[in-house]
Amino acid sequence: MVRSAKAAIGAAAGLNLWGTSQSWAGANDRVRVAVVGINGHGFASHIRNYPFLPNVEVAALCDIDENLFPERLRWFEENGRPSPKTYVDIRRLLEDKDIDAISVATPNHWHALAGVWACQAGKHAHIEKPCSHNIFEGQQLIAAAKKYNRIVHHGTESRNSKAYQKAMEFIRQGGLGEVYMAKGTCYKWRDTIRHTPEEPVPNGVHYDLWLGPAPKRPFSRNRFHYNWHWNWDYGNGDIGNQGVHEMDIARWGLGVTFPTKVMSMGAHVMFDDDQQTPNVQMAVFEFQDSSGGGRKKILQFEVRHWITNYEGDFGKPPDNNIGNIFYGSKGYMVVADRRWQTFMGKNREPGPGGQENGNPDREHYQNFVDAIRDNDPSILCGSVEEGHASCALIHLANTSYRLGRSLDFDPKIQRFLHDSEANRMLSREYRAPFVVPKDV
Repeated sequence: MVRSAKAAIGAAAGLNLWGTSQSWAGANDRVRVAVVGINGHGFASHIRNYPFLPNVEVAALCDIDENLFPERLRWFEENGRPSPKTYVDIRRLLEDKDIDAISVATPNHWHALAGVWACQAGKHAHIEKPCSHNIFEGQQLIAAAKKYNRIVHHGTESRNSKAYQKAMEFIRQGGLGEVYMAKGTCYKWRDTIRHTPEEPVPNGVHYDLWLGPAPKRPFSRNRFHYNWHWNWDYGNGDIGNQGVHEMDIARWGLGVTFPTKVMSMGAHVMFDDDQQTPNVQMAVFEFQDSSGGGRKKILQFEVRHWITNYEGDFGKPPDNNIGNIFYGSKGYMVVADRRWQTFMGKNREPGPGGQENGNPDREHYQNFVDAIRDNDPSILCGSVEEGHASCALIHLANTSYRLGRSLDFDPKIQRFLHDSEANRMLSREYRAPFVVPKDV
């Protein structure tokens, strides 16, 4: 077990502040991870992978829904793994000196606050995508990782794909010539969520903790498990759900960071239901090419939810159509489902490509654990800095969509130009004591 220093517990502005722990105690020590958020992806991926990494133990589970604990604990018993502790309040979990790192799979509105609090408590943090609910939160997560010298890892596991890494190497070596544009797609068949009434909080659910930083609202099933994605208070729509994976790959291939312009439009079509976010959305970003000379690069992104054509040969009906296309002066490249294929020249003849098998999630978490053991964030394939840059794109797109206009953005200071209304949307009002601090 990692030997953590005693946490210095204090109170300020209504929230606990923790002292930082010592650096990694030794490469042969067991890494003890706590999974925060054990429904959905937290169970399907985090819980089902960490226990099978060498010398890693899931030592604790944390969730506001106590009804989930019996089945999760039974899984550990059935798989011959030690039974973890259980917590409903992340603040109590972070006081546990036996925990080295947390792996966060909560709703989006909790991601950055959980990560900042973890750094303050001397814990490392893996944060599911998107690592932030707005641009301010991503900035604060980076600041906390640096201030407390913690490993903060972003949940875009495609960065660990050997096939994708080879695809990016092919681009960097000039295989596609000048790559001037990328298009990411998120075409996922999603039915209506209908309407659900306000109702009493279910037994065993600590709803005030679930709301956390978000405004106080009555309980409703459409603002709870999974369907929270489609509510602005908690989620970022499909562009911030599946879309952030593809946005990250598109930005990676283009070799860009923050844009200078964004334009997004869309709508919530077909259905009369509780969904607030668009189910059809298009976004276009303009970047200054780092090569100089005033050259630009373009990133397109599109969300569709219903009947659609298939682009890029990402999949065949009735599968979802999710992936990226890179356009260059010599040809184009399709990247999807851990494979890549090029089509070269005017006749689009098949060119270099590749694919991989294996368990990408497990490799992803192993990368996080390796960085902890080496106390070296530079070995992360999905660093918090890269995560923030990709998440910023979804926030910029959603801001443009919600305001109904194109926006100019300053990449250096990460603010909109001459637009106070847009700049107010860089952050949000937080509900005490669940406040992402301005001074981490």
